[in-house]
Amino acid sequence: METTLSFRLFTSTSELPNDWDNLASANIFLSKSYLKILETAAPENMTCHFIGIFQEEKLLGIALSQFLDLSQVNSYGERDNCAKTSIRKFIFKNFSSKVLIIGNNMFTGQNALAFDPLLPYANGLKLLKKASIAIEKRLREKGISTHITVFKDFEKEDIKHFKLPEFNEFYQFSTQPNMVFTIRENWKDAADYINALNKKYRDQYKRARKKSESLVKKKLSLVEIQEQEKTIYDLYYCVAKNAPFNTFYLPAHHFSSFKMHLKDNFLFYGYFEGEKMIGFNTLIKNGDAVDTYFLGYDENRQKEKMLYLNMLYDMVCHSINKGFKQIIFARTALEIKSSVGAIPEKMYGFIKHHNSFINLFISRIFGYLEPELAWKERNPFK
Repeated sequence: METTLSFRLFTSTSELPNDWDNLASANIFLSKSYLKILETAAPENMTCHFIGIFQEEKLLGIALSQFLDLSQVNSYGERDNCAKTSIRKFIFKNFSSKVLIIGNNMFTGQNALAFDPLLPYANGLKLLKKASIAIEKRLREKGISTHITVFKDFEKEDIKHFKLPEFNEFYQFSTQPNMVFTIRENWKDAADYINALNKKYRDQYKRARKKSESLVKKKLSLVEIQEQEKTIYDLYYCVAKNAPFNTFYLPAHHFSSFKMHLKDNFLFYGYFEGEKMIGFNTLIKNGDAVDTYFLGYDENRQKEKMLYLNMLYDMVCHSINKGFKQIIFARTALEIKSSVGAIPEKMYGFIKHHNSFINLFISRIFGYLEPELAWKERNPFK
């Protein structure tokens, strides 16, 4: 089969084959609707390619690549100001700022690829490796050199597929875990979840809810998101700038583009104090799972209203009430997500530096690229 396989690169959803969504049916983040958002509302420093793998004219595999120019990011995160942060910034600016990712840097999880069962996984990976080289060549023709190539966020059972000569020069790494909340089969509504909490965390739930009693939570339509665009961006930026590390910033129209293209699969909730929005969170329906996306809040109101914790509880209660099986909480704020019941799941990636000398030390360098994180796992259940 391998000799008859080929790949094609696309930069517009209008170019994609008609049957593209057949392979994306199990993952909304590979669908044409989502890729349209990347096409029209991606961060300024991101360039996307959509990859199709074909056997003659039959589409057997699809994948997403994102090229990030980190030198265009004004802030890598303002929260941590220490020697290691300075070293990290220096390394990124000078040696690692041009990154090609096979996968999606905006979400946690295996959102890189989907293969038809007729396509052997190893053959698909070999084609994606060739496709990454072709993308690097396209970028070079535009005067852009790639420093690093990454295959991002694979689960433990996927690792064996990368034991190929094509990936001998790649370093296997594991980053901060994906926080996954699994909804128990016997939970029919939010009350079942609350009853399952032990006393300490049930008291935490009650305390958080009492703090937010004066707030009004509202699901916003596309028009309402557009009307609130500046406030939404300010709230988003308030949270983003305080992250320990940023590789991009969203454009102001990003959330309205999400609502426009994903429609009812994208949920935007605003939190209001009187007429003023002081926070928001977003959810994306993805089959029987819910992925949490970006949120924002007024840092002056966050602590008093326990706003972030209340958002987590709202996400959990909504997902249970609507019959979902999992919530993908991603890899930030690990401890507080653990306190509502999320469990860490290890994710793996493969990284290669294009300077062969630097690549010899990529395992050491990676320690500087990945922010350190000390946290304690919680178990809120009886």
